[in-house]
Amino acid sequence: MSVKNKLTLSVQYPDARLKEVITRPAIRKWIQAALFAPAELTIRFVDAEEGRALNQQYRGKDYATNVLTFAYNEGEEELPDDAPTRADIILCTDVLEREAAEQHKSVEEHTAHLVVHGVLHAQGYDHEDDEEAAEMEGIETELLAELGYADPYAE
Repeated sequence: MSVKNKLTLSVQYPDARLKEVITRPAIRKWIQAALFAPAELTIRFVDAEEGRALNQQYRGKDYATNVLTFAYNEGEEELPDDAPTRADIILCTDVLEREAAEQHKSVEEHTAHLVVHGVLHAQGYDHEDDEEAAEMEGIETELLAELGYADPYAE
């Protein structure tokens, strides 16, 4: 497992459907596994309406997506070396539940994957091209295996 980095975490459930299933301690464990530096993160569970509005406003895409990451340090060149990664990670409950069912995974397993995915985005990882995607998927697969979950990309 990775070294525990300092984490300031806020978890918000404006869509409370998963509040009892996806707990703050589980989220903290998933984040710590994927955290390579100190961080200040907010995880927010939203419904399809809010997810769609955010995706439209910030990405120009008119649909709710599973996870959106707003990385606030991105492009900052004058940050001190010890500056924490700062990000909001938005999870859309409707999409998350639908995808979990379609992929024959538990909601917990799929949420763990999306949290790890979002945390990696917050730290500058991306999947815009094949090389970046392969690197990011490899890291996700390794981290999720350490957490006891199956390869999220296995068919």
